[in-house]
Amino acid sequence: MLWLFSGGRRGSSIAERRAQQLIAISFFALAVYVAAESARTLLGGHHPDPSWVGIGLGSFTAPTMPVLALVKRRGARRLHSSAAVQEAAQTQLCAYLSVALLLGLLANALAGWWWADPVAAVVIAGAAVREGRQSWRGDGCCDLC
Repeated sequence: MLWLFSGGRRGSSIAERRAQQLIAISFFALAVYVAAESARTLLGGHHPDPSWVGIGLGSFTAPTMPVLALVKRRGARRLHSSAAVQEAAQTQLCAYLSVALLLGLLANALAGWWWADPVAAVVIAGAAVREGRQSWRGDGCCDLC
């Protein structure tokens, strides 16, 4: 996003499109990483230890990330930037990851459900692929963009 809004590229449809594609690539990379780590945990039968530090982090980020995503989306609409809208969607995906992290860690710590976090992460990876496709196609912008 810094690249898009620096160096006189603001307002360039070519730069806007390239930024959307770079964001799409980051969604796909995130999906691959999350899916691979989930598969490694599930198939390997790795039983993670409860993480109270992780629960504290998730307790902070779960409510704050959606607010940050909303603020970013509003700013993106004011800038009339579809790439910035997609970047805000990436922040929203991070919010989902925070909730999945929190629920998975709590399920592990309180109920011994070691598999809850990686299962939730697989769902999040699917959402990342969907968002990546939308960004690659140029979908997902407001009517003003």
